[in-house]
Amino acid sequence: MAKILIVDDEMPIRRILREILEFEQYDVEEASDGLECVAKVQREKYDVVIMDIKMPKMDGIEALERLQILSPETPVIMVSGHGTIDTAVEAVKKGAFDFISKPPDLNRMLITVRNAMEKAELVTTTRVLQKQVKSGSKGVTMIGESAPIAEIKRLLEKVAPTESRVLITGQNGTGKELVARWIHEKSNRANGPMVEVNCAAIPAELIESELFGHKKGSFTGAIADRPGKFEQADGGTLFMDEIGDMSLDAQAKVLRALQESKITRVGDNKEIKVDVRVLAATNKDLRAEIAEGRFREDLYHRLAVIVVQVPSLNERRDDIPLLIEHFNRRISDDYGHPLKVFSPDAIRALQEYNWTGNIRELANVVERLLILCDQTVREEDVRQYVFPK
Repeated sequence: MAKILIVDDEMPIRRILREILEFEQYDVEEASDGLECVAKVQREKYDVVIMDIKMPKMDGIEALERLQILSPETPVIMVSGHGTIDTAVEAVKKGAFDFISKPPDLNRMLITVRNAMEKAELVTTTRVLQKQVKSGSKGVTMIGESAPIAEIKRLLEKVAPTESRVLITGQNGTGKELVARWIHEKSNRANGPMVEVNCAAIPAELIESELFGHKKGSFTGAIADRPGKFEQADGGTLFMDEIGDMSLDAQAKVLRALQESKITRVGDNKEIKVDVRVLAATNKDLRAEIAEGRFREDLYHRLAVIVVQVPSLNERRDDIPLLIEHFNRRISDDYGHPLKVFSPDAIRALQEYNWTGNIRELANVVERLLILCDQTVREEDVRQYVFPK
């Protein structure tokens, strides 16, 4: 049986709607204001919400905005005794399924409820089919609408379909790997492999074997022939993260591989042809590293055909509300918990914070708040659990 929530501060309106909906075999619950509505939606799943716009404690528009975060798939029908075209337009812009003036035409109300449920069912079915089609494809989404992110998206749309090498720079935690994945998925190599190697995580004596592979017996522990990352990425993309930490000797060999599109395994004389697009990333100033003799200038120019500077989170604070919503949804899904609501004051407080750890730090903070806070995360929670003591 479909469940409907009626939200109105006028009891006679709630009673009339309840009687007609129960007569149509719907399971009906009531709430007297927006605050109670949000609390109920946090606990229960409703097929449709019918809500008045003008109510005490929390009006319908604010409650609608909360529902778009908590349960965006639930259609909301707005009603008002002071209906104007402007009011209706605002409600629909905020995500309402439809707008009905008071006193409601009960026949129209029933038709609208049925249409809303049919649309919700269609949306759910479409999402299931999309997941089945993608089956295993992660998909990469760049969250944000700020000017710096919009500029990066425009740049990547031009760069991704080419074969140009890209150097991705930025602080730790800004999402350089995400940019690399986005380029790969938008490229003509999207059906090929994307192989990642963290140059800072591999000991200097092993980096050559890791990148180019080795021949059996070429060194202690080489018990079999092993292809390197360049071979594994053949026909696709090789993402070399933290390339500024690579030794000069390894840099020389990478330069040769880029120049000739050939590699040689450690302990072997045979050259292997590879077709690889290289994307590199670093949190270092490579020009300063060149000046200090720690990075090869000729390799820099091979890698930096296109340079993408990923902004820090402090440079894109306008994106923080969208990122909070994204992490709220993702982490809640992982934990199997209902979504929580971040109050406007809490979001503003998080926008004021100095994000030295960038997006990675924000994800950790959102997870901490979801674990430690009640259903609504408030400014005092942010001050207590996030801001330094």
